[in-house]
Amino acid sequence: MKEITASMAGTVLNVLANSGDEVSEGQAVIMLESMKMEIPVEAESAGKISEVKVNIGDFVNEGDVLITFE
Repeated sequence: MKEITASMAGTVLNVLANSGDEVSEGQAVIMLESMKMEIPVEAESAGKISEVKVNIGDFVNEGDVLITFE
């Protein structure tokens, strides 16, 4: 199972994809806010999202799983 993890601690500013969505490599799927900067989290490969594990406003730490793929 492939996953997307947070590369740094921050707050989830926006969730740009939903469970069941097909995403392409490099597509922004989550927007994090850290140190007053907006940081897009991109899909490392194409695939279908199985589960989005965060919601807008959640605080995540580095390494937390944000999205899993089928």
